[in-house]
Amino acid sequence: QVQLVESGGGLAQPGGSLRLSCAASGIRFSMNAMYWYRQVPGNQRELVASITSAGIANYADSIKGRFTISRDNAKNTVYLEMNALKPEDTAIYYCRAGLFWGQGTQVTVSS
Repeated sequence: QVQLVESGGGLAQPGGSLRLSCAASGIRFSMNAMYWYRQVPGNQRELVASITSAGIANYADSIKGRFTISRDNAKNTVYLEMNALKPEDTAIYYCRAGLFWGQGTQVTVSS
């Protein structure tokens, strides 16, 4: 059974930081590209960042230079380090591996 479990969301002030984690089980993690998406209710889900099995990262223009995706294959976990947060980063953040999605974690950026 495949499980992707996100954690690390919460409330941050503008300019602040959060680190999201997505722990995977039931997949050959090291062989999978991993993805972070975000979604604001009523809007389409947006791809934020991806990292290949070889560790090559790509980012959406909206977060480039502020967010960093990384992976730890020994821990079957992918991370999203979010810095210089803006109110427009407020969303539910999801991780994906292949056809499988996590349940999401809420990130709220507000003073």
